[in-house]
Amino acid sequence: MNNDLVSPLVTNKPMTEKHAPLGYFYETHLHTNEASACALSSGKEMAVAYKNAGYSGIFVTDHFFNGNTAISPDLPWGERVEQFCKGYENAKEEGDRIGLSVFLGWEYGYKGTEFLTVGLGKEFLLSFPEILQLSIFEYFALVHENGGFIIHAHPFREAFYIRKLRLFPEYVDAIEGINASHLEGSYDQKAIQFAKENNLPITSGSDAHRSSPLLGGGMLFKDKINSGSDFASAMREARPVTLMNHYMKAY
Repeated sequence: MNNDLVSPLVTNKPMTEKHAPLGYFYETHLHTNEASACALSSGKEMAVAYKNAGYSGIFVTDHFFNGNTAISPDLPWGERVEQFCKGYENAKEEGDRIGLSVFLGWEYGYKGTEFLTVGLGKEFLLSFPEILQLSIFEYFALVHENGGFIIHAHPFREAFYIRKLRLFPEYVDAIEGINASHLEGSYDQKAIQFAKENNLPITSGSDAHRSSPLLGGGMLFKDKINSGSDFASAMREARPVTLMNHYMKAY
């Protein structure tokens, strides 16, 4: 896989057709205020912002119920799942209208360690109300048995709620090597090195929580991504991709 890193450049200018690089640009890590307690913008607002910035598609990866969720734990399971998916569904409705692909994912939490899960849908969540009672290893197995793809999000990030560094190279499918929300320190460099040492694909995402300013993280594919499962296949097949940690600016 050609995980080339784009040289640093900070700009809020949209990537118009004239300036956009050849290929399809996807955000792999973002949150909405419908489901993530820490997010400031709605799914619809995020879809509009990413479309205007030149992205081809986005993965809505709100915090799951064992993370910084905005969903009440007192609701029946089905209603919790319905509310959790609202950010994605609102983004998809707007994306369908304006021409932006929108895919469902979530950020699963385990004692402060977090994993992006893609390639599965609402039906999967509705079918497994016991998912929060599983061990982390049982969760990995359940996702993989159902065709899902697991990305270890920002594996070396430091925060007050992360009590211990936990790494699972033999259980995850990829490593988030670039997290555009956490460029301080050497988190990304450590993650990229860790991925290379364990022969794991590297992803890039913004970890965006608001529609402005966008941070420019994401992945540029030569071919269009049609679903979460297609993204997973692209990673497993090592299709050519460029990782980005900010907007590309080509003149």
